[in-house]
Amino acid sequence: MKRLLSAIVATALTASVAQAQVLNFEGINATYPSGFAFVNGFYNGGTSSVGTSGANFGIEFSPNAQAICLNSLTVSCSNTSRGGLGNPTSQQGGLFFLGGTETFMNRSAGFTTGFSFFYSAIGIGGSFQVWSGLGGTGSVLASLALGTTPSSCPGYSAGFCPFSAAGVGFAGVAQSVVFAGVANQIVFDDVTFGSVVPDVGVVPEPASVVLMGTGLLALGAVARRRRTNA
Repeated sequence: MKRLLSAIVATALTASVAQAQVLNFEGINATYPSGFAFVNGFYNGGTSSVGTSGANFGIEFSPNAQAICLNSLTVSCSNTSRGGLGNPTSQQGGLFFLGGTETFMNRSAGFTTGFSFFYSAIGIGGSFQVWSGLGGTGSVLASLALGTTPSSCPGYSAGFCPFSAAGVGFAGVAQSVVFAGVANQIVFDDVTFGSVVPDVGVVPEPASVVLMGTGLLALGAVARRRRTNA
């Protein structure tokens, strides 16, 4: 029984990692380390506002979605900073908006299970909602308020730093996500589909494996007691 449950845990973790897909917003801003670029069709077989293109994930962003220049460990931007948590290979760009109160993302093919990312909101928090339809329509499958994050990192100047993780699980098929907040006050990065924890290029933490394994072992124990009682 323990061997069977261990196999189930391994299969579940493998499926979760395999389904996860990450948008790191690198390469959108061709003028890095300065300036901004609109995402436009960068992830949908097209190009950004400055002519760069990325993998075609069939993902569209609203017209106000931009890629901000973020400090890396070796290059300093003129407008902001980055540090702390997140994928070390994803430190140059992040998603933000300069106009309106939200920006949104569509994936017409849909996605399931979970949605997560890193974010920085040093002065004013925000929120996000996962929707069943395109453009923030249909039913809300999940939502979460995003509080403010710490305002500085050791070795980095003032700005968007550090980034904190946020994510939700949900049932059903989603087609869009709305990122809400105050313009120029919140940045998102390493957006991850299919996982409640944003992808940082590593396997799930041991604590997560232990929790999942404990839950499945408990289910196995209940099943054994039912057979014994019968």
